[in-house]
Amino acid sequence: MLALLVSAGFPVIVFLVVIYNKDTVKEPPGLLIKCFIWGCVATLPIVFIELFLDTFNVFESVLMRSFYDSFVVASAVEEGFKFLLLYLLVWKRREFNQHFDGIVYAVFVSLGFALIENIFYVLDAGFGVAIMRAILSVPGHGMFGVAMGYFFAIARFSGPAGKKFLWLSFLVPVLFHGGYDFLLSLLVEAENGLLTLLLFAGFVALVVCLWRFGIRNIGKQYAKDRSIIDQGI
Repeated sequence: MLALLVSAGFPVIVFLVVIYNKDTVKEPPGLLIKCFIWGCVATLPIVFIELFLDTFNVFESVLMRSFYDSFVVASAVEEGFKFLLLYLLVWKRREFNQHFDGIVYAVFVSLGFALIENIFYVLDAGFGVAIMRAILSVPGHGMFGVAMGYFFAIARFSGPAGKKFLWLSFLVPVLFHGGYDFLLSLLVEAENGLLTLLLFAGFVALVVCLWRFGIRNIGKQYAKDRSIIDQGI
């Protein structure tokens, strides 16, 4: 069991360390731990709400069932909780004083949830699932956090005009997360060879888009903070 727990936690730690090390001025460890722990705790209400919402998934069409599960049950609920926690924990904190901070805090909240989710999946299904989730699911949650934190920071430093970016901080991760789950769900259900190939191509394209979006915006926020520091010097 210990080996499975390590395999579930290792990709989470790697992603957190990479994001933390990229920050120009490190955030308080206590606040980061708080964000991470609350992300873990949020797993419990998220599971109950998702189970409740799933009872309304009575669609006969595979397409509609997958869409409802992906965008309503999973994406909207999970990203909604992450966004709520992020707002309550850091929006008014004086430590939130750089553009890259939004990404750091959002990733810590997001991967707190991802850790608990990953542990459940890995303990249930073993090392094969641990490897697949280390490659796809955990980095996926990390990049959803990057998208959320990117717009969250823009909203924080845009004054009254920032409200629209708060909406984007929620909606963009929901769209990425929902699309990710939707294509993966259809891919699992597909029986036609051509359809499987098209869905796989669409899934790969979405993952590439998510990573390009995340890496580009990590660079943009880092550059903004670096420029401010250099000008101060």
